[in-house]
Amino acid sequence: MAEAELELTILMPCLNEAETLATCVGKARGFLDRAGISGEVLIADNGSTDGSREIAEAAGARVVEIREKGYGAALGGGIAAARGKYVIMGDADDSYDFAKLDRFVEELRKGSQLVMGNRFKGGIAPGAMPWHHKYIGNPVLSFLGKLFFRTKASDFHCGLRGFDRVAILGLNPRTTGMEFASEMLVKATLSGLRVTEVPTTLSPDGRSRPPHLRSFRDGWRHLRFLLLFSPKWLFLYPGYALLALGLFLGALLFRGPVKISPTIELDIHTFLMAAMFILVGLQAVSFAVIGRRFASQYGFIPRSETFDDVLEALTLERVLIVAVVLIAIGVGALVWGLMQWADRDFGMLNPSTTMRAMIIAVTTLVAGLQLAMSAFMSSMINIPLLERRVAAVPPEDFMVRRATDKPRKH
Repeated sequence: MAEAELELTILMPCLNEAETLATCVGKARGFLDRAGISGEVLIADNGSTDGSREIAEAAGARVVEIREKGYGAALGGGIAAARGKYVIMGDADDSYDFAKLDRFVEELRKGSQLVMGNRFKGGIAPGAMPWHHKYIGNPVLSFLGKLFFRTKASDFHCGLRGFDRVAILGLNPRTTGMEFASEMLVKATLSGLRVTEVPTTLSPDGRSRPPHLRSFRDGWRHLRFLLLFSPKWLFLYPGYALLALGLFLGALLFRGPVKISPTIELDIHTFLMAAMFILVGLQAVSFAVIGRRFASQYGFIPRSETFDDVLEALTLERVLIVAVVLIAIGVGALVWGLMQWADRDFGMLNPSTTMRAMIIAVTTLVAGLQLAMSAFMSSMINIPLLERRVAAVPPEDFMVRRATDKPRKH
C-alpha cells in the first residue's frame, strides 16, 4: 500500500520478544481491522536473535532492522521508516493493549500532535509495575518534568503514546536510550505542539525473562536528561538563590559582626561564606546563559524569543564593562587593605577589619575575571555559526577576481 494511503502506523521496538510479539501484532492488526483504519504494524527490530523477526512477519507486520543499539535508536529508526500519517508506539511485551487504541486515534484526528497515555488514570494491574517505579521513580520524574517544562502530561514515562509523525520528526530527537521518551515530550512541549493525555491500562508483561529496563541506570538517564534540557533549573535558579543569599549576608556583615543572640555572633567566617555563595552563584548564572545559548543554537533545545532578547542585550562589550568595574572595585579594596596594614607599620593586623577588605577584594576580582571569561566563552560559541553563514554565501559573491588582476608575488 502506498505511503500516502496509510493513516496509522502502530510501531513496536523489539529486542528478543518472541514470547509476546505475535500476540501484540495480532491485537494491533485486529484493532486496525475493527476500526476500519488504513494502517500497518511496524516492528523496529534492534538485533533480535530469538526469531522475533520471522514471528512478526508471519503475524502480518512489516519489519525494519535498526542496527544502532538502544530503545531510542529503535524508535527513532522506526518513526523514520513509518508510512502512516500518525504513529502509535508501544512496547512489544504485551503490557499495553494494542486492541484498544480508539482514544489515541480520536485525539490525533482532533488535531493533537502528541497523545500521551496515562497509566495512573487508566489503571495499573497488580504486578505490572515495581513498587519503587510506581511510588517513587515515575511520580518524582513526572513531577520534575511538569515543574521544569510546564507540560500537561502527568505520566511522563508512559510507553504507549500516539503522535503526528511529521511533527515529531521535526523535533529532531537525538537520544538513543530510554530517555528518548522524555526527549519527545519535552521537545514537543517546548516547541508548542498540542499535547493531550488519555487514560490507558498497564498489565504485567508476558515475558519470562527480566525487562530491558534497569531502574537506577535508566532512572538516572531520565533525570540527567531533564536537568541538561533545563539550564534554568540546573544553573539559573540555584545561581539566583546563592547570589541573593551571599549578597544579603555580605551586606549584613559589611560593617562588622552582627549578634543574633547572646551566644551567637556572625562575623568574618560567615562573611567569607557569603563571598563563596556570590562567586558560585555568579558562575552558575553564567553557565545557565552559556548552556542555554549552546543548546538552543545547536538544536538541542528549541529557541526562545525571550532568551534571544536577553542575549542581544548581553553583548561581549557590555559584560566586559561590568567585569572591568568589578575588577576596579577589587583593586580599590586591595589598596584599602594595604592602607590598613600601613597604618600599623606593616605589623600585626586586626583580622576582623583587614580580612573584610581582603575578602571584598578577592571576591570582586574573581567575579570580574569570571564574568570576562564567561563573556568570551559565550561569544566563542557563535564562531561556528558565523562560519556556516559565511560558507553559505556563494563563492562568486565574495571571491570574484577580475581577469585584469595581477597575480601576487610570493
